[in-house]
Amino acid sequence: MNIYTFPAPSLWPEIARRPQLELEFLESSVRNVLNRVKKSGDSALREFTRQFDKADITEIRVQPAELTDAEKALSNDLKQAIRAAAANIEKFHAAQKREPLKVETTPGVYCWRKGVPIDKVGIYIPGGSAPLFSTVLMLGIPARLAGCREIVLCTPPDAAGKVNPAILFAANLVGVTQIFKAGGAQAIAAMAYGTETIPSVHKIFGPGNQYVTKAKQLVMEDGLAIDMPAGPSEVLVIADKTATPAFVAADLLSQAEHGEDSQVVLVLTDESLIDPIRRQIDEQLETLPRKAIATKALANSRVVVFKTTAEAADFINLYAPEHLIINTEAPEVLAADITNAGSVFLGNYSPEAIGDYASGTNHTLPTNGYAKAYAGVSLESFLKYITYQQLSKDGLRTLGPIVEQLAEAEQLEAHKRAVTIRLKSLVS
Repeated sequence: MNIYTFPAPSLWPEIARRPQLELEFLESSVRNVLNRVKKSGDSALREFTRQFDKADITEIRVQPAELTDAEKALSNDLKQAIRAAAANIEKFHAAQKREPLKVETTPGVYCWRKGVPIDKVGIYIPGGSAPLFSTVLMLGIPARLAGCREIVLCTPPDAAGKVNPAILFAANLVGVTQIFKAGGAQAIAAMAYGTETIPSVHKIFGPGNQYVTKAKQLVMEDGLAIDMPAGPSEVLVIADKTATPAFVAADLLSQAEHGEDSQVVLVLTDESLIDPIRRQIDEQLETLPRKAIATKALANSRVVVFKTTAEAADFINLYAPEHLIINTEAPEVLAADITNAGSVFLGNYSPEAIGDYASGTNHTLPTNGYAKAYAGVSLESFLKYITYQQLSKDGLRTLGPIVEQLAEAEQLEAHKRAVTIRLKSLVS
């Protein structure tokens, strides 16, 4: 980990920079995948599956028998744990429902908004070295609660052409309507443009590596909506003397094991914490099954020491972390100063892993500094809001002359006449 002690504010943007692939290569590579899937459909998907997943598949669509086999393959304990997590996620997202609020802006003029479900949504689930069945819950549950008619899920198969059984069980549990064996940028292309087997959707959700993220950004150019630019995962932990070094180290490693391009940042207001936390990282890393991945992620990570909590808060808002763990004496006080973060975890006993799985909040969050402008996925992410207005005769009499004057000032005569002709009809 790279250590920065009392850095000047001019250095903060460089410290906050995320690891990136060479952008020109990344974009050209992903464009090639998108174009080939757009042109060749299922045959391109099978070719990319052989190339990237080392699997030959005949059926791209997951069959009902595979769902049955998946449920049998899982232990009862794991199935119960998935159901318990799903219940919390459903409880939290169901509480986000809002009834339309009708507002009378002028006597006789009524305006309101109504949330309408997006008809067809696509969910991408990473399934390589870490099959993220928890993300199935995070995206499938609010999609169902919103009332989306079609919920399409794409996830890469293993070398035997099988999808992880926990992913299939979770998808069946939450009501995903169709599941397909497709991963990476090619899966994003399939859901964006459609193939002979995979239907096109109206909005794509789900995290992924930089190739998946770039694919989502590029299909936006063709008018497709996405949840957010959710790329490699990241966490920032701020700790003070009240923090337990073992807890801090565990939180940093839990994020580092996501992938080699993940980033962890440790912010301190006490330089003496560096060594005990680093010793805990080294000790815990030795027994970590994904040690090689976590070690490479740690090479891109930072420790930043500030003199004051106020400076630390300013840096956190500049960095805009996907996950923020405030492990300090008064976490609520510091949290009040945070304006840029995807999801915040307060105190010694609130590990980020809890939010990843089962507290109820959504773990699909903005990364790479996008928390400055984006929020995490919620129930409303699966809705589009339509505005309505209705005028009575008295409402038109009151508001009509004002609109006539405004339209005339903008030299839009037809707009004015659309009001005038109605007002005249009310006089006759």
